[in-house]
Amino acid sequence: MLRTSSISTKNFFEKAKKKILISENRYKYLIKIAETISKKYRKNELVNLNFICINNSRRSQLAQVWSFFAAHYFNLNIRSFSGGTEIGCFNRSTIKTLQKVGFSFQLNNFSHQNPTYQISFEGNKETLTVFSKLFDDTRNPNSFIGIMTCAVSDENIPFITSANQLFQLPFEDPKRTDGTLRQEEVYLATNRRIAGEIFIIFNEVKQLLT
Repeated sequence: MLRTSSISTKNFFEKAKKKILISENRYKYLIKIAETISKKYRKNELVNLNFICINNSRRSQLAQVWSFFAAHYFNLNIRSFSGGTEIGCFNRSTIKTLQKVGFSFQLNNFSHQNPTYQISFEGNKETLTVFSKLFDDTRNPNSFIGIMTCAVSDENIPFITSANQLFQLPFEDPKRTDGTLRQEEVYLATNRRIAGEIFIIFNEVKQLLT
């Protein structure tokens, strides 16, 4: 078991939405995503979210983990997945920034290129299996709401036929600070940003369903 810090995941999640600044247009887009999720939820359909980025190593993984946490926090039957247009690995700095806010990692299958981990957090017996994979990997659902977490131009958006709907919700790539003195700070900021926006989406879904 890879140890976590003493920081409460729940406290970090709740505070994240208060510490991030969001433009009016960005906020409206988060609400639009929540409305799409809630409409599918009301039809008693299982909601699958698939967070997609290029290498499935940083932003898409963070979004999947926080969506996994949010489903438990808000008691919603929403499943989270992630994938890439290429296969990379679950980046070590991504793991570290999640450990710092209370997530536990258990090495499940060792591979120099792409290890598999089980993620857990306090208060939940369920675990999340994570590793880098393609968005259409057989272990991902064949029907989902796709959320692109990296910035791509319209002509470079991958052809994703299995997505019921596809949203572009790009986050700044922390990879740009790898190997610099700001690396830890930027990864934590990206972690907080994604946690805060996932909170807003799931909180709105919960409100729409009540």
